[in-house]
Parts: sequence; C-alpha cells; structure tokens
Amino acid sequence: MLTAFSRIQKCAFSTSQRYWANKMRVAVIGQSMFGAETYNILRKNGHKVVGVFTIPDVGGKQDPLASAAEQDGIPVFKFKRWRLKGKPIAEVVDKYKEVGAELNVMPFCSQFIPMNVIDHPKHGSIIYHPSILPKHRGASAINWTLMSGDKKAGFTIFWADDGLDTGPILLQRECDIKANDTLDDLYNRFLYPEGIKAMGEAVQLIADGKAPKIIQPEEGASYEGIMKKGVAKIDWDQPAQNLHNFIRGNDKIPGAWTTINGEQITLYGSTIHRSKVPTGEQVHIEGMSNPAIVHKNGLLLYGNDGKKVNVKNIQYSDGRMVPASKFGQADASESLELTEEEVGMREKLKAAWGGILNKEIVDDTDFFKSGAGSMDVVRLVEEAKQAVGVALQNEDVYMNTTFEQFMQKMIRVFRGLEVEEELEVDYAEQTALGMTLKMPHQLFINNDFVDASNGDEYNTINPADESVICRVSKATVEDVDEAVEAAKEAFDGPWSAMNPRDRGTLMFKLADLMEQNQEELAAIESLDSGAVYTLALKTHVGMSIQTFRYFAGWCDKIQGKTIPINHAQPNRNLTYTKREPIGVCAIVIPWNYPLMMLAWKMASCLAAGNTMVLKPAQVTPLTALKFAELVVKAGFPKGVINILPGAGSNIGQRMADHPEIRKLGFTGSTPIGKQIMKSAATSNLKKVSLELGGKSPLIIFSDCDMDKAVRFGMSSVFFNKGENCIAAGRLFVEESIHDEFVSRIVEEIKKMKIGNPLSASTDHGPQNHRAHLEKLVEYCDVAVNEGATLVYGGKQCDMPGLYMMPTVITDVYDHMYVAKEESFGPVMVVSKFSEGDIDGVLKSANGTEYGLASGVFTRDISKALYVTDKLDAGTVFVNTYNKTDVAAPFGGFKQSGFGKDLGEDALNEYLKTKSVTVEY
Repeated sequence: MLTAFSRIQKCAFSTSQRYWANKMRVAVIGQSMFGAETYNILRKNGHKVVGVFTIPDVGGKQDPLASAAEQDGIPVFKFKRWRLKGKPIAEVVDKYKEVGAELNVMPFCSQFIPMNVIDHPKHGSIIYHPSILPKHRGASAINWTLMSGDKKAGFTIFWADDGLDTGPILLQRECDIKANDTLDDLYNRFLYPEGIKAMGEAVQLIADGKAPKIIQPEEGASYEGIMKKGVAKIDWDQPAQNLHNFIRGNDKIPGAWTTINGEQITLYGSTIHRSKVPTGEQVHIEGMSNPAIVHKNGLLLYGNDGKKVNVKNIQYSDGRMVPASKFGQADASESLELTEEEVGMREKLKAAWGGILNKEIVDDTDFFKSGAGSMDVVRLVEEAKQAVGVALQNEDVYMNTTFEQFMQKMIRVFRGLEVEEELEVDYAEQTALGMTLKMPHQLFINNDFVDASNGDEYNTINPADESVICRVSKATVEDVDEAVEAAKEAFDGPWSAMNPRDRGTLMFKLADLMEQNQEELAAIESLDSGAVYTLALKTHVGMSIQTFRYFAGWCDKIQGKTIPINHAQPNRNLTYTKREPIGVCAIVIPWNYPLMMLAWKMASCLAAGNTMVLKPAQVTPLTALKFAELVVKAGFPKGVINILPGAGSNIGQRMADHPEIRKLGFTGSTPIGKQIMKSAATSNLKKVSLELGGKSPLIIFSDCDMDKAVRFGMSSVFFNKGENCIAAGRLFVEESIHDEFVSRIVEEIKKMKIGNPLSASTDHGPQNHRAHLEKLVEYCDVAVNEGATLVYGGKQCDMPGLYMMPTVITDVYDHMYVAKEESFGPVMVVSKFSEGDIDGVLKSANGTEYGLASGVFTRDISKALYVTDKLDAGTVFVNTYNKTDVAAPFGGFKQSGFGKDLGEDALNEYLKTKSVTVEY
C-alpha cells in the first residue's frame, strides 16, 4: 500500500519521465551568442539538433553558434543567403531539407528565410522577437521600445508566417523598464537570459503537444523601421524625457547624434538630470533652447520644457569615445610605462583578445572593427577579471576600443588611478559655532542628490527663532517607486554579492566618517531639531556612531543552526537553518532624534544584508541628508541606502503599500503605527516592527536615595526637552517624600538655563515645531481643567522661539487624561501613592495601554526585583533612567509596539529563517 508521500513521489517521477520522453529533431537557424545558448539549452533538454544554419565567417571569425555546433560534431551550414531576387535558392533549400528537422528554431535570425523552409518541418518554425508583439514589429524593436517611452519591455516567441512578425503567439514574457535602461541593460538583464530559457520552454511545449497558437490582434499593432545612423539625429524641440528616451534607445547602436561646431557628435549614457544646474562651460547646440553645459560629470542638455538630460560619454566623428566632461579638451592621455607584473597582465589580456577575435593582436587592433559584438564585450570583461583580477565595466571596453587603449585603462584601474565620478551636491549653507555648515537638501536616490519628480519643495524651520533654514525637496509617490527600484537592484546585485565582512568594513568606514564630521552633524541636528548642541554631540551623534560600529561587527557573525531530527531510515538527514536578509526595507523615523533613530534602525538593517528606503521626519530632514553624503564617501554601492524627505501621509503610506518592500520599521505614534499595520497586511503582508507611544511610569519609594531620585527624576522627564520616547510619562512618589521631592524638582528647574541650543551653557532648548508646542500648552490646560495642580510652568516661555517652560503637575489621578496620555514634552506628571502600597501603585503604573519603559527607585533589592517582575514594559530601569546602550535590546509591549531596536535582537527584525533538510 502506498503512503501519501510515496504516491506523490511516484506521480512526480512519472510525470518527469513523460516530460523528458517527448523529444524532437530540431534545426537551429540564426546566429550570435543568443543562438549558441539556445542551441545549448535544446541539447541539454534532450532534443536532437540535426543541423545548424548560420552566417558565413566574418573576418575569419566563426559565429558563436557555428563554433558551439562544430565542437559537438553537429552539421553546420553557412549560407550567405537563402533567396536570390526574392526566390528561394534551390540548392540551399535542398541541403536544408536533407537534415530532416521536425521544427525550425530561429533565435535572432537576421536572414530572410523562404516560406518553403519555414513551413517544411512537421511543426513549422518558431522565432524569438524582442518585443511584446504585436507592438514594435520590425528589426529595431528594443530601440523603439525605449524611444516610445514604454513602461514594459519583453519578448515574444511566435510561429513564423509569411508576414513580418505577424505569426501566432506561442508565449510572451515581460519586464519593467527602469528609468535609465539602455538596449544593453534590457538585453543583458532580461531579454537574453530569460529569452534563452523561454526558447527551451517553447520547444518543449511543442514536443508535448501543448503549445498554443494565439492569433496576434491588430489593435495596438505597430511597425517601425530599422534604426540606422542616418535617422538617429536628435530633434531638440521636444521635452527632456523624450530626448532621454531617444538617446538611450539608440545606445550603443546606432548611437543618437547631434552636430556641435560642425562635427557629428554621438551621445551615450543618458539620464534625466534632477539636480541643480552645475557650473561649467557653455556649448551652443543648434535647436536647443538653452546652451548645453560641459561639467565635471558629463554634458548637460535641455529639452524644450526646460528640464535637463545629462550624458556621460560622447563619440567624435573619428570614432574616439571620451567622457562627456572632457568635450572640447585636447586628448591629454599619457602612456603608462609597465612594471614586470603589468607586462605579464598584458600577455594574458592579449591572449584573451586573441581568443575572442580569432586573430593576432597588435596595439592598434580595434575590438569592434575586428568583428566583436556586445556579448564579446561581456566575455572580455569577465575574462579580464578572471585572468588579472581587474574588474571593468562594459562601458570601459566601448570607451577604449583598441588593444593599447584597453591596456592603458586596465593599468590605470589596477594602479588605482581612476577617479570616481564626483557626487554633485547643491548645498544650503549656514554659519554656526564658527563652522560653515554645508547641508544637502535634495532627495537621495541611488547615490545621487536629486530634486523631487515634480520639483516640489518645502521650508525646514529652525525652532530656536522660527527662521527658514533652507528649502528641502519634497518626495512624491513616484520618487518612492524609483528609490525602491534602486534598492531592489542593489539588493539583487552588488550588496547581496558582497562578502559580509566587506559590508562590515563599509559600515566601520561610515562610522569613522560620522566621527570625523561629528561637530557639523551635531550643529545641523541642533539647528533643525532644537536639540542642545552638547547633547546632540554626545547622544544624537555619539550614540549613532556607536550603533554603526556595533552592528558593523555583527555582519560576519550572523549564523544558522544545525538541528537534530528523526532520520528517514535507512538514510540519514542533515537539517540546518540559514539566516537570510529580507530584501528591500522601508524605515520611517521621528523628529526627536533624527540621526540616532536613523542609526538605530538602519545599522541593524544593513548588517543583516538588506537595502533600504528611509523617510526622515518632514520637519527634521537635514542630518539624514548630510549622512547620505557620507554614505557615498564611504563607498556604499548605489541604491543600498535611499533617503526621501516628505509627508508621511503621502510617501510613508506608499512605503507601507509598496509590493516590493518586504519589511517596514517605524518609530512614531500609535495611531499611525496601527495604520501601517493595516496597509502592510493588505498590500503584501510585509514584516513590520513598531516603536510607538509611551506613558512610562517611574515609581519612587520613600527608601530611595533622594539625591539620586531627584537627579534622575529630572532627566527622566526633561532630557532632550522632554521629546524622548522613554520619558517618564508619570511619576509615582510615595506619600512621605512626595512634597520634598516636588519642592526639590522645582528648585532644580529654576536653575535650568533655557535658550539658544547652540550655546554650551544651555540646558533646555526649543520644542521641535510650533504645532507640538501648542499641543503641550493645551495638554497643561486640560490637566488643570480636570482638577490637577499646576505647580510650575505650563506655558510658552516669554522669548522668541518655540520654548516651553519646564512644567510640574501634581494631584494627578488615574482617570485623568494626563494620567493616560503622554505629553512628549517637558511636562512632569506626579501622582502620590500611599505608604507601603506596592501592589496598588503597580496597578496604577500598569493601568495604561502603553508599555515602552518604566523605572523604580528604592534601596530594597527585594522590592526592586518584585516591582521589576510586575511592571509590564519593555525596559525597566532600577535606580537609574535613560540608560540605553547599543548592545541592549530596546522596544515596547502592548500599544507601545513590538520588535526590538539595538542589540542582537534587532537583527531578527531584518532577517528571515530558512530551514534546509538534506537526505544522504
């Protein structure tokens, strides 16, 4: 009798046997590496390739399809043409028919194949086309996909007929088009690898008798002519987006061009330019609305809508390619004398060139004039990396086409002489503490500072005097999508491929840069948030540095486990777990500790191997953006960290809704946290961690150290002017010491210096923004109206700026509003409790829906431990307060949220566990 498991196994096995039993005799008609890879996958899948029909050798070099087939002993036919004057060539057709194919497979076939060949096999012919038919029929489909501004690219495998790409559809695949994709990008990322897999799948569907024939609709059908150099001249009288699409749609073939100073100049590497206008030399181009600008990172061009496009590289009419930033400059390249080691590199690279081009290599051998194509570029870059350990980009080959130029490029990279593209930053500047503060104020996406997609900006305000610090770019939903795309590309690419220890090295370097710039960071934090500078330096910035260093050390220490399980006798099993990053994460942080909250969440997220999009609070974006500048200096790959200032209701909501974001970490209010949970659930069930509101109780018993209780009682409420998530929201003071405690607190308040947060002698700075100050005053008024006693403060200070008087309110009972809700400001709420009534005060302390932090002051260790056990809060301080550390997990219970920041526990918020069982 079969068990359920064995029945499934048998079914799967028999299905697999049937699948692989259906095989065909196939003729492959085409050329290129794509044709060769298609040939290989058909052979791998068990089909019999009975003949390969390709093009004659070019410059003595075989097409890759011919080379692959000859190595396997498959008959290869190299016909120059199949038709003459529109009629089939009889001897060519006869040779084809001799192989006895049941199906013609035509990957990227560039020749005109007669219908009596197409229709001859039992199953006819299938063709690969790089478009989502019926759109973009014709020979330059990828070009037109980009030039048309399509949002989707893809390919079609269809049954050949006597029309031009009009036959019935067998299968289609599509992908998103990224903002700066070129032909090469689409081809290498999707059209090539997925196209080969799909060709194998299509042939098997035919063999299994399951291949559909879906008639192409005429609706949406289009045919565009082939793109050649003659028709690739740029018309400047169109919007910048159209210009960008046209330039990238012709990159690298045939190349979009314009005339500058009477010379034909071809443009490559186009991007929409959303930064401020750079300084540089103006160049007049006929038909362009503004002069172009040659600047340090390229050539800036204008559309007729005033928006900008930047191109990275140009090609002169004599074929020389140079960085666009060097346009108009004399060629000052200098030949480098080679060391003995570099001479050895040269010989290895010459061999690589010879293997690809199949000819003897001399200094002026031109890679492309010798017949190389785009896939040869990929091969050369890979062989160079393997042979000499130097990593180049495909673009480097296009820019250095002769062997001598290529060698000089290799040596410059090998010696570390290549200068990276400079980060363009449009700084807002202010002077403070004898420093000139240089503050980025644009969005940070993919390692670039850019304007919002709609150009929108807002004012960020200095709470000390309510002056405008600067204008800040205000992100849109489209910007979130762009940032997520960049983060996903980084996660799928360089960040995941990076050794964990190397990721840690980057984080250590970033922490070092933060330390080197700590005074500027602290001054910016003080200006933007109102934090006292000395506190910002030590805590806001200081703890941020410590956090990055702590988690940098964790990067190479994240481990799974081996787990003993019952073995499947007579075999044995190995079961282990892997701890893997989640993917693209969103982080939304509050305004009270702008940099520190960034560090608390980001450092653990990065250490776990994720990439991210971070939204700082709208009212405090500047330290996050200054931090972004240091991210680039530290050498983080593009897209790993993206920072978007803006409105939570707009971009924060988009982050919660976004289907590609797999985790969202949030610190803020409980109502917003609940909304995030709803959105995360209905979008894609993304993982969520929440650090929300608090009403942290601090219980002070009569047997405490009074001096210590007063000192820490002050800091528990007034630290960072009360804008502190774990601030003691309600103090419970035992009856016998209540009056003394309150009296001493008022005495200490009167000693506090309130004023300019940049002054070293200031104790108490301004509240973060006006709306918050007004809520604090209202909070105090509500307390008095409910019958509480206002002992001190309760109103705005009589001075310019957003200063709230440190406040003490007593006679607070459990039913009152101020006993239940936090002020998030410098308001001490005091309740008296009866002598010795430990359980009674615990009931009041726990009688809140919040559970972030708590504290107890007593000399009695038994009492302290009893109270610690009974307090329902994520953190309990005993005879201290506000003592957080990067190694200690931090997070709340109940409606204060769930999940942890800091410590090893924080890594769990950004990791997923995979269980693996192997039978042996």
